[in-house]
Amino acid sequence: MRKRLAILGGVGVLLSIMPVGAAERRTGPGVAESRVAEIAAMLAPEPRGAGATIANRKVWDEVARSPQFKGFVRRAERLLDQPLPELPDDLYLDYSRTGNRDRYQRVSFDRHRRFTEMVLAECLENRGRFLPAIEKAAAAILAERTWVLPAHDGSLANFHGKVVEIDLRAAAAASEFATVAYWLGDKLSEKTRKLIRSELERRIFVPFEGMVQKGKPRMWWLTGTNNWNAVCLAGVTGAATSTIEDRQRRAFFIAAAEKYIQYFLDGFTPDGYCSEGLGYWNYGFGHFMLLAENILQATGGKLDLWKRPKTEAIAQFARRLEILPGVYPAFADCPIRARPDERIMAYVSRRFGWGWTEWEQRGLGLAAGPSSDLFEFGLMALPNSASERPAASSSDSKRPVRDWFSDAGILICRPAPSNPRGLGAALKGGHNAEQHNHNDVGSFVVALGKATPLLDPGAEVYTRRTFSGRRYDSNVLNSFGHPVPRVAGKLQRPGQQAAAKVLKTEFTEDKDTLVLDIRSCYDVPELARLVRTFVFSREGRGSLTISDDVEFTSPQQFETALITLAPWKQLGDDTLVIGEGAESVEVKIATGPSPFSLQATEIQEDLPGKVVPKRLGIVLTGPVRQAKVQVTVRPTETAR
Repeated sequence: MRKRLAILGGVGVLLSIMPVGAAERRTGPGVAESRVAEIAAMLAPEPRGAGATIANRKVWDEVARSPQFKGFVRRAERLLDQPLPELPDDLYLDYSRTGNRDRYQRVSFDRHRRFTEMVLAECLENRGRFLPAIEKAAAAILAERTWVLPAHDGSLANFHGKVVEIDLRAAAAASEFATVAYWLGDKLSEKTRKLIRSELERRIFVPFEGMVQKGKPRMWWLTGTNNWNAVCLAGVTGAATSTIEDRQRRAFFIAAAEKYIQYFLDGFTPDGYCSEGLGYWNYGFGHFMLLAENILQATGGKLDLWKRPKTEAIAQFARRLEILPGVYPAFADCPIRARPDERIMAYVSRRFGWGWTEWEQRGLGLAAGPSSDLFEFGLMALPNSASERPAASSSDSKRPVRDWFSDAGILICRPAPSNPRGLGAALKGGHNAEQHNHNDVGSFVVALGKATPLLDPGAEVYTRRTFSGRRYDSNVLNSFGHPVPRVAGKLQRPGQQAAAKVLKTEFTEDKDTLVLDIRSCYDVPELARLVRTFVFSREGRGSLTISDDVEFTSPQQFETALITLAPWKQLGDDTLVIGEGAESVEVKIATGPSPFSLQATEIQEDLPGKVVPKRLGIVLTGPVRQAKVQVTVRPTETAR
């Protein structure tokens, strides 16, 4: 089962939070009454939720017959004999004491998962067997002190009832309960229906109206440019369009979303690049998709957020980021095995007529199977504005040999079509103040087959340190954990001033060249020049050469590094083999007249899956005024 809630957590898929150093913008003066009136005229007299009510047996019986739902009700039956996990105050306070997010979130997310699985099972079966347990679970969640996660309530003001704010979890709970109330209707007791309405008012609608109209409570995400903006707007707006009776008031929530979602879109570069990483593109842009579809349905197709500039480019991000089939770089706070969300890829393919047939077959309509996000399921699994469009007349399976995100400074290099088993690479410029930033200017990933023998290690397991002034104490978030130089003993500095300057790009059928000036990334007064040159060749099975040219005003230490999770061995003074079998690469190191030593270090940080990256430091053995370090990577003879 798809677990969108898991994206909020630090295990497997990651919790999204405001990036370090993100500047708050001043909230604008609400929304224009004239625009609210215009939108109100587009709305139906009564609110309508996502998907279909349980009374619509034609829809739900079709879902129940779908192969993807075989055995779902039987699995959900097991929940009937299991008590809902307790969520005591002491567990909420655990984060404030220890900085650990996982212990509370694991229990909280399990409560919601059980609740939504039983609701979906009841809609499939329609026998009333799950209703008592649904009522009990709803009462427990509705009675929680706050829906705001402990990690987002540092002062415990929400916990102590001093303020009622909206975070990612609260917004998701809002659309969840609104969808449950819509689907089950009067099968729920009047007491439960009334409690859902009152809690949505108290926890969501009144605070949101205060945010927009008065700036109180003040929530940075309303004008934030990362995933929080889209996720919270989608959840709040979904709850409003599903439950608010007054048409003018319903229109207010849509008008606010229409206005403030632009901040989210502004967080992408004009070429559509998502600096938060692929996992957050799934999460943030996936919620933009939900918001846009919900508003389309609520307004009878009259208000279409997809017509905003840049949405098409953003929708293409994941496909353009793919290095080799199923292989993606884990830049920023991204899991190393992150893949595009099937429902998103299928939806945008059909929406824009791109003909991504494989994605549509796996993700359109019921093909993606159940989801614990009921709001998403109602909008995406059941008929919507994309699924109702005809399929493209032809399938787009051809991939270009490169994708160059010129605004972001990211180059994806692929083998020639005639050599699908060749090497691929992702090369990163950019700067060190990106969303969910790592200090990683000049980083790269090498892909072969289904593996990445040389990689960016991606995100760590989130703790209080991760989003604090100590963020770059982490050796997977600072530049020590990335394949970039260490200069005069110093790592890269954070900040937008630490940026790659693109000196040259040259792209041909046989070779791609990217030259970056990365001197500004190091606070080293003696550093006169530092240029990193990437040359990706498609000759034979392919190769990637990384060259660092450095000059100092006085002799200084210099080193660069390779990062891997794969087995490795040293064959000679200048040769390494990294990886296994057909997915292994040979690495040749050349440092000219400057001798070097290889220093292997395990990076002991807490990463998802408890993996331990190895940093293979290529360290010049003495101070230098000028040096050139060249690393050439190609498939091994075994891989050939």
